[in-house]
Amino acid sequence: MKTRLVVLISGNGSNLQAILDACKSGELDAVVVSVISNKADAYGLVRAKNAGVDAIHFAKLENETRQEYDTRLADYASACLPDFIILAGWMRILTFAFLNHFPNRVINIHPALPNTFPGTHAIERAYEAHQRGEITQTGVMIHLVPDEGVDDGPLLATQEINFIQNESLEDFESRVHQVEHELLVNTLKKIIKEKQ
Repeated sequence: MKTRLVVLISGNGSNLQAILDACKSGELDAVVVSVISNKADAYGLVRAKNAGVDAIHFAKLENETRQEYDTRLADYASACLPDFIILAGWMRILTFAFLNHFPNRVINIHPALPNTFPGTHAIERAYEAHQRGEITQTGVMIHLVPDEGVDDGPLLATQEINFIQNESLEDFESRVHQVEHELLVNTLKKIIKEKQ
């Protein structure tokens, strides 16, 4: 039985693509059963459809609370019978209305090291901190999401990334994404193996 993954995205979906490619090649003994985006124009939805994967824009209804949205989202995701929920660039903080349905099964990737640059624009913020001479390295982490904290759950994997002198933000960003893709696939491989 292949491990069933539901992937939540909000944007470009390059980490989703890394997962889809690894599933297709057999590197991951898994199948992406659904891709859910909170943004209608997320390119990740196109990536999912191109791979023949069920993809949906899951819009927030007018006057809907975060808890109500998350309850609906949890119902939808539960119906896909996932083994794990992967947050691959999901830009909403999930409440317990969602998380309680999937204890120890929600996995997030964040382009920073633990306790540094939580939240949005972590790559740009790290780059700017380096430009000011405050840090010499940053990194990528993958962690479980047990609660409503931002980018601070129990660690599954981290990888450090050193800055290169005079590197442009674009070049730095593409190096970070490369590390993200590899670390995410390798971490999922390990988790799936342990589950079997």
